[in-house]
Amino acid sequence: MNFIEKAKAIQNHYMAGKFEKVINECKIVNKKFPNNSFILNLTGMAFQGLQKFNRSIYFFELAIKADNFNIAAMNNLANSLKQTEQFVRANNIYQEIIKKDPNYLNAYNNYANLKIITNDVEGAIELYKKAIEIAYKAKVDPVRFLLHLASAYQSLNKDKEFLLTIKEALGLDPNNAIAHRILSSFYKYSKENPETMDHISKMNSIIDQKNLNMEDKAKIFFALGKAHDDLKIVDKAVKFFLAANHSFSKIIKSNITDEIEIMENIKELFKEVDLNLTHKNFSSKKIIFICGMPRSGTTLTEQIIASHKKVYGAGELTYLNNIITNNFMKKNFFDKKKILETRDLAANIINEKFFERLELYNIDKQVITDKAPINFAWIGFIKIFFPNSKIVHCKRNAQDTCLSIYKNFFTSTKMNWTWAQKDISDYYNNYKSLMNFWNTKIPNSIYTIEYEKLVSNNEQEIQNLIKFCELDWDENCLNFYKSAKTPIRTISISQARQPIYNSSVNSSLVYKDYLKEMFDNLK
Repeated sequence: MNFIEKAKAIQNHYMAGKFEKVINECKIVNKKFPNNSFILNLTGMAFQGLQKFNRSIYFFELAIKADNFNIAAMNNLANSLKQTEQFVRANNIYQEIIKKDPNYLNAYNNYANLKIITNDVEGAIELYKKAIEIAYKAKVDPVRFLLHLASAYQSLNKDKEFLLTIKEALGLDPNNAIAHRILSSFYKYSKENPETMDHISKMNSIIDQKNLNMEDKAKIFFALGKAHDDLKIVDKAVKFFLAANHSFSKIIKSNITDEIEIMENIKELFKEVDLNLTHKNFSSKKIIFICGMPRSGTTLTEQIIASHKKVYGAGELTYLNNIITNNFMKKNFFDKKKILETRDLAANIINEKFFERLELYNIDKQVITDKAPINFAWIGFIKIFFPNSKIVHCKRNAQDTCLSIYKNFFTSTKMNWTWAQKDISDYYNNYKSLMNFWNTKIPNSIYTIEYEKLVSNNEQEIQNLIKFCELDWDENCLNFYKSAKTPIRTISISQARQPIYNSSVNSSLVYKDYLKEMFDNLK
């Protein structure tokens, strides 16, 4: 078999997802044909497929060294750098690719995705538009770029542009499950609105098609569940939510055991750690960490705080979670000795690593919000390494929270526990136990804002919240829904763009007879 035939055979293994085989085969070929840029790039792609991004970076760099015009390897390198949160270097490489080849389609899309991560949504929109233009000219399917563009418009509350773009995508691919799910999040379904009722009919016709795969069908089920929930046809809504979650539970393995083990280990870890002993060095910028269960009001709370003229809303950041797990955790256990040694170092490397990741955000404010719900697990670390920060805990009725999770589709692999009723309630019970632990250990460090109180007495609750954050009063915080200052990229987008309303309070009551497994398991 000659080189070309061998390379094609390895490519076929890659397309089949046989990444380990690709790595082994490339290793053999590389001995015979050393420093071959194509083979080195393929090796990097296989490591990428295994999510071993640091290893992939090594091979992409070798591929580029062997051929500095290997734009595919450059694009792959930038993608792996993005995955490892090396944003500045990834940014520079995307720019270099576009300079070398102004028609390299994937670079525009991938660069736009980086800009979305770093909150430059307007910049991302221009890149998505360019990708769509190139795709049409090259007769390449532009639907995935249109979906990204639609989501970008939606995050900035640009409803007209969002609808035009999502409808353009559906015009090209009428059965696209992602497009229908995104559109369902925008619509408020009503019998008085024929457009929304027509959308239900279209989705019903799609799920009847035999060639629809399970994952796409599940996404449509979530959209139909949402539609019937809006219409208050509870029995039909439940039927679709059950079907959607059941489908995903078959496709995706739950990680509930790992999540519970981590929470238990955190309590054990910090049982004897004095959280009054904090790092002496830290950034002058202050982070307001907004945490709690998903669907507990974290997006709403961030929008309120970030509407303040002195605050930058960074959104739902993964950085603290990734820094802690990469530096201190192995197989769900924590290295207590290393944590204490890191605390006592002259440099606060945890604080520094966090702010390094914000370099491309162009933040001109001293106060920044991070609304990643999972940060409730990292409160001990926040106290040690971010001693000047504020911690806001969002709390909501347990049944309403768990129902809202069950009704929604989450893309994060950290949330693979959201497909089963018992897993959701088990997660909630352990979250509650951990929050009780933190509140007992550091009783004056966490401000709890209750969703139900915020809804019933929003002006007073918002004033109390802003006071805790040590900010001067700003009327903008009461009118948060009028501002698109902070992009919203979570499933709470439609709710957080409205004035505070109370229809979500006790929303679980009508579902109590249908989801007993979940509700009865809540402590």
